Amino acid sequence: MYISFILFSLFFFCSGVWAQELKEAMFYERLEDNQVQCLLCFKRCFIKQGKRGFCRVRENRDGKLYSLVYGKPVGLQIDPIELEPAYHLIPGHKNLCVYTASCNFRCKHCHNWHITQRSFESLSHKNYSPQEVVNEAIRRKCKSISHSINEPTIFYEYMYDIAKIAKEKGLKVLFHTNGSLNPLPLKEILKIVDCVVVDLKGFNEKFYREIPEGELPHILQTLKIIKEEKIHLELVYLVIPTLNDDLEEIRSMCLWIKDNLGTDTPLHFTRFSPSYKLTHLFLTPVTTLENARDIALSSGLKYVYIGNLPGHKANNTFCPDCKNLLIKRTHFLVHENRISSKGICPFCKTEISGIWE
Repeated sequence: MYISFILFSLFFFCSGVWAQELKEAMFYERLEDNQVQCLLCFKRCFIKQGKRGFCRVRENRDGKLYSLVYGKPVGLQIDPIELEPAYHLIPGHKNLCVYTASCNFRCKHCHNWHITQRSFESLSHKNYSPQEVVNEAIRRKCKSISHSINEPTIFYEYMYDIAKIAKEKGLKVLFHTNGSLNPLPLKEILKIVDCVVVDLKGFNEKFYREIPEGELPHILQTLKIIKEEKIHLELVYLVIPTLNDDLEEIRSMCLWIKDNLGTDTPLHFTRFSPSYKLTHLFLTPVTTLENARDIALSSGLKYVYIGNLPGHKANNTFCPDCKNLLIKRTHFLVHENRISSKGICPFCKTEISGIWE
């Protein structure tokens, strides 16, 4: 997840007129001595009176858990949907992205660390109700609303309420996540969204514990649930030199995707650039990205992309059967889309996985 070019952005940093009392959190359990246990993500934080969970934005006040960021986005920004990246969700349309402060991961390579690794109090925000967010999307002629940039799990209640209103207004809804939601809240939000983009940050438990401070088995469970619920899913794998670029490990991941999520799940291999605590590393070599893509294709995956490398042919979408070019892109810009609104290749009539209208 990353911030787009400034030409596409729409940031809000001052106070607004809408405000409300703190929103009580969903999915938590009240315990003795005014303690609570948050049940939203895999960390399942035990939170004492007056303290906050690992995400920094869910606080125990007198034995009740509250979201500190409900209705308080750090930014709303207009992007092409390709930025998420969601290449198989009505290509070329405008999307309104919502994000708040902080995160429940501690990724050492985060490009948005100035947002995700800071507390709510340390960042400016604007007060925006869920209805106002939807109104803004409609006013700006967006076809979708995404919850991204930071981890939307931590502003679950805000995302949930925005999604309900957005669906009533005919907008598509998606969220870009690290996959950390617990099964129950995940299944609830999947009832009202159209698409999920998941960062699969590696395929090694040691890497997951040390770099993002996550748990790989939990992420894999999340992916299976999304697929079981028949929600459109796209995967992003940031290839970090020396840390998660082992090609045999990538092969194992691709075979797992094939066996558990299906060959029609789009996979984006994206190029790493030095950031945050990993500035000593180097850009991902283009050959590494191309080799990873070749492995994915040879493993049977049908839609495999290379991201953060403008102009590469793997920005494009090709028919998995006849191999004709279907969507021509340069980075986030769509030049041509030949796929019909029903998701059919015009050359060989193969059905292309995705949401096309």
